[in-house]
Amino acid sequence: MVDRVTATEAALQFIEELRAEFGPLMFLLSGGCCDGSVPNCYKVGEVLPGQTMILLGQVGGADFYLGHQEFQYYENSQLVLDVQPGNGGDFSLDCGRGKAFTTRSRLFTDAEQATLRPIDAP
Repeated sequence: MVDRVTATEAALQFIEELRAEFGPLMFLLSGGCCDGSVPNCYKVGEVLPGQTMILLGQVGGADFYLGHQEFQYYENSQLVLDVQPGNGGDFSLDCGRGKAFTTRSRLFTDAEQATLRPIDAP
């Protein structure tokens, strides 16, 4: 079975760095402009996912939520969490650390599509 969201080794290492400092983590990618268009990393409980957020899966033990409108766009794609030089969103735990979480996507193959678990969209 294929996951709807995965992470590169660099992203997994960065998640571990942040977890060591802040404890359990979660990600929100809600679309829109500015901070909503990048994956934001938060301490669990710091931000509550809204009713229109979909739990897409986990990366490095951290829940990854996606806005339902973004899910309509990405439902046939796998999101890959990565890290690049730069700054994260203003409220994201990666802000000011010289590297930032990013996502890219790839389309599922027909065989992968057939194995996906359905998601309860709001």
